[in-house]
Amino acid sequence: MLLIVLPLAFSAAFAALAATFDYPDILRKPTQEILQRFRDGGSGLVLLGWSFAMTAVLLAPAAVLLAGALAGADSTLLALGSAAGVLAAFVQFLRLIRWPFLVPYLARTPTAPDASAARQEAVDIVFQSFNRYLGVAVGEHLGYLFSGAWSVLAGVAMIQSNAVPAWLGIVGIVVGAVLALCSLEFVGSFEPHGRKLAASLTPVTYVVWSLWLAAVGVVLLF
Repeated sequence: MLLIVLPLAFSAAFAALAATFDYPDILRKPTQEILQRFRDGGSGLVLLGWSFAMTAVLLAPAAVLLAGALAGADSTLLALGSAAGVLAAFVQFLRLIRWPFLVPYLARTPTAPDASAARQEAVDIVFQSFNRYLGVAVGEHLGYLFSGAWSVLAGVAMIQSNAVPAWLGIVGIVVGAVLALCSLEFVGSFEPHGRKLAASLTPVTYVVWSLWLAAVGVVLLF
């Protein structure tokens, strides 16, 4: 059930943010424009950001429960897969939870009566620093890396187990490997602007990954 609910909840929250906040394209705009759009969204946008962060948490129990459902697979492999899945959920949660708690404060600060130019500049630095640290480094880099690693390990376990068809395991391995490669988008000399190939592959890979999760959930459920 979780494997079906997770991609549906994630896609619904993502679609709502894209419609109301122009997410994730809005992140390429100047800080003041992003914060103004965030202020315009009001409490509804804050709640939507919190809901989006909560979808990431669902991966942790899903990864642990999936390991228990794959009877016949190597126990060490299942343990490693569970650990990778929990780590993926944790770092993705850290990436997204800044939106309902940190960003509202930063969005309010420039509109305060005593807001000086220096304070507005400080808001810009803090916002962009957290965007690079939690958004890119923790969320996109580690999040994609651990999600990919979990998918590969789960795929191998599916091939070893009779609980699901082997082709689902193969799909998991391929999608997980691509997702792990996408985690290198901003590594090394590509840190300032990212790799264009990875930027193009990531949205498509996430769609395929979501469909794979749902397919595994349906097979296990029925």
